[in-house]
Amino acid sequence: MKHIGRFFVPALLWAALSPAFAADPVYPPGLRIGLVPIEGLVLSRTFPGFETEDHTVKVLAAELPPAAYGEVENAFKTNSFPGGANAIKPETLQTSAGEGFYTIESAKDGAETVRRFSMIVAGGTFSGYIAAQVPESAAKTFSDEAVRKMFATAVVRKEVPVAEQLGLLPFKVTELGGFKNVRTLAPGAAVLFADGDDETGIEAQPYMVIGTIASAPAQPDDRGRFAQQAAGQIPGLRDGRITMSEPLRINGSPGYETRVEATSGKANTPVTVVQWLRFGNGNQALRIIASTPRDDWSKTFPRFRAVRDGIQPR
Repeated sequence: MKHIGRFFVPALLWAALSPAFAADPVYPPGLRIGLVPIEGLVLSRTFPGFETEDHTVKVLAAELPPAAYGEVENAFKTNSFPGGANAIKPETLQTSAGEGFYTIESAKDGAETVRRFSMIVAGGTFSGYIAAQVPESAAKTFSDEAVRKMFATAVVRKEVPVAEQLGLLPFKVTELGGFKNVRTLAPGAAVLFADGDDETGIEAQPYMVIGTIASAPAQPDDRGRFAQQAAGQIPGLRDGRITMSEPLRINGSPGYETRVEATSGKANTPVTVVQWLRFGNGNQALRIIASTPRDDWSKTFPRFRAVRDGIQPR
């Protein structure tokens, strides 16, 4: 139940409709949920979704944890939504992705009255979420019925093409290191390479997380402390112990390598983790976290290093 409030709270709920639909589903880059947008909606350049050219009507798409759909479904069946009698209760809506739970409400955005719509659908290994906002001034063109029909076209795909995911990143990845699965963690910001998956477990097999950070120290004297602090905050590690941390050059740029021994995952797998920081201009830095079961370190480390050395600026 802890996720339910986020699904139907009108914080980022946006959408846009008009009477005519495009022919095929469109997926916002990097996402596994898409829909057939109404004519007049285009992919947004500032958030994952669609909007009109005047930015007044917006549709947001997102991926939520796989359990989120089940929580909403259970609350629907038991009529146990937070907020009691005043709670906004969803209705079911058949979509191209299966049964969804759909809400409509009126609200205020500043001084203007708006209609807000939201829906959650099951995506297998994730829950797909779509939210829309239509100002009163656009209600004649983007009616409740038009929005409902658009939401009904929601569809999910099993995976995002690797080239599409990597094309969103602010750096080029030229070497995949033989990893079986590639998944966007934050569109345009971070990506996961893994031998495992959600069913077999990510942590029990080799994986890498590659992304950028904007708060790295600009002064070389501060980088060692920063690297160790960052390594101590790697999610999912328990009983971590730093075994080495030292500066190095990565593709001609100043960097820092830090290694950690820890346990990870539900099976308490002993792992060895390496964190590389490659510093750029100002406070920008590339951060690479690579983890492998400790017994596989010697054969997996060359894969990690090959991926690291294949990352180039755009």
